[in-house]
Amino acid sequence: MQERPTTEPARESLAGLLGGSKGAIDASLPPAAFVLGWLLAGSSIGWAAVTAIAVSVLVGVFRLLRGDRARAVLVSLAAVIAAALVALHTGRAEDFFLLQLLSNVASSLVWAASIVLRWPLLGVVVGFALGQRTRWRQDPELLAAYSVASWVWVSQYLLRVVVYGSLWWAGQVVALGVARTVLSWPLVALTIAVSGWVLYRTLPDDHPGLRNPRPRRVTGEPVTTDE
Repeated sequence: MQERPTTEPARESLAGLLGGSKGAIDASLPPAAFVLGWLLAGSSIGWAAVTAIAVSVLVGVFRLLRGDRARAVLVSLAAVIAAALVALHTGRAEDFFLLQLLSNVASSLVWAASIVLRWPLLGVVVGFALGQRTRWRQDPELLAAYSVASWVWVSQYLLRVVVYGSLWWAGQVVALGVARTVLSWPLVALTIAVSGWVLYRTLPDDHPGLRNPRPRRVTGEPVTTDE
């Protein structure tokens, strides 16, 4: 029996579609600078805040030079400044990581809600990247695969909430800085890889791929396959 050739020579990696984890690498530098400044300045939150903001500005300039959008750079800088102001206001160095903790709580809830509402955010993000808008939702198999793979993203946010929350409660500033680095770009890279694997494992073997959503078949309609 002759094997049917696949219509998609090689399935695209999710990392290629989402752009990898470069942004997460950049985002991990200011928190690391905060901890380093805090240690070198004898637990001075003021100097730690200045160090983190200075590094954030340098990262922002680097992003602009490589062609990133100014809006994204300003949002990242504003987040670092806000985190520094929180720590300065409370007088607790660990509170520099409080906004990051809360943002992961919010992200886990939003991603979980998107799955329940049948608008999995992984599908929204990939669909936007591919210029499909909401066409992917017309494909039941693709919708189901995006829903299952989105739980991997919920899990990464919950992992951060548990780790950050425990260390923040214990006041472990250095450990928070280490965790912020370990659970940023390495975890993002792992999440993209695992969710991509889950996504393609969930899709049927004969599915034409992420770029080719196929509409819902009417009951009784004959299934056609490529020769």
